[in-house]
Amino acid sequence: MKEPSPVTAKDGPDQDGEYRAQTRLWLRLLACTTLIEGELRRRFREEFDFTMPRFDVLAQLDREPSGLVLGELPKRLMVSAGNLTPIVDRLVEDGYITRTPSTLDRRVQIVCMTVEGRKAFRRMAKSHGSWLASLLADVPQERVNGLIEELDELKGAVRDALQKS
Repeated sequence: MKEPSPVTAKDGPDQDGEYRAQTRLWLRLLACTTLIEGELRRRFREEFDFTMPRFDVLAQLDREPSGLVLGELPKRLMVSAGNLTPIVDRLVEDGYITRTPSTLDRRVQIVCMTVEGRKAFRRMAKSHGSWLASLLADVPQERVNGLIEELDELKGAVRDALQKS
């Protein structure tokens, strides 16, 4: 079976036609993300009085039981430190996480999930998984697996293109 040739950017009279498929792909990805994210945000707000950004911080900390250097969180979440600071402050204030100076360098802050934070996160994570499953229930599992593989390839291709530019 012949592999399809990769799509490349071209200049010339057919340029609009060449870019139409890439634009449609981008818009479909964006539409799916927007629809799912909007529903998840609504459910977090209604069922837990919680925000997605706060949940995302807890999800990162759940992966690191010994905590994380505060400066690592913006990188992992792909947000600015300025946007993250009020979220972290609120999570500390509400007792979900702690923020303490490092014993090695007091300028460095370590953030850790509290026992209460971990319990709350686990409840929310269970619901989060259930919500996603219900939103995607009409998509057969083999199709989901195929989409994951295809999107992994797309992600790699985009990363490669970014490294070349």
